[in-house]
Amino acid sequence: MPPSEALQAGRPIGATGQVELRDQGGEPRRLADLAGRLLVVFFYPKDDTPGCTIEASEFSALKVKFDALECRLVGVSTDSVESHRAFAEKHGLQLTLLADEAGALAQAFGVMRNGRAARTTFVLDERLRLVRAFYDVGARGHAQSVLEFLAARLESGRMLGG
Repeated sequence: MPPSEALQAGRPIGATGQVELRDQGGEPRRLADLAGRLLVVFFYPKDDTPGCTIEASEFSALKVKFDALECRLVGVSTDSVESHRAFAEKHGLQLTLLADEAGALAQAFGVMRNGRAARTTFVLDERLRLVRAFYDVGARGHAQSVLEFLAARLESGRMLGG
């Protein structure tokens, strides 16, 4: 599925970055506040389901490696703050989960399907420009694939003197 007109590679996400959601601790968060480092935003359908647990757990397990690449991780679903809190605690997740209960962010990214966010990942650069979108991903191994993409991007930038 191609990104919407607002989400073209190399373009900033604009007003989408201003959507305010609460994290699993109840704190208000906006993607715009996370500018300055690479950002992986992974949308998933539902807390504590088998596929979503695998995906979130794998991102969490690789967090130190994402940190080494100067990359933040944010998971987003239409579940509540309370659901995210319980999910994160139950599985020891070490990443930010945003509660998009009204689906505003998922709609802005074009990933709402039947009232839930489709499993989709977006990589944004330091200025919140879309670098890459991963659509219709499988849960198992996806976090590693994103990490490998970022490592290769960083390495190619070094080879080009960037």
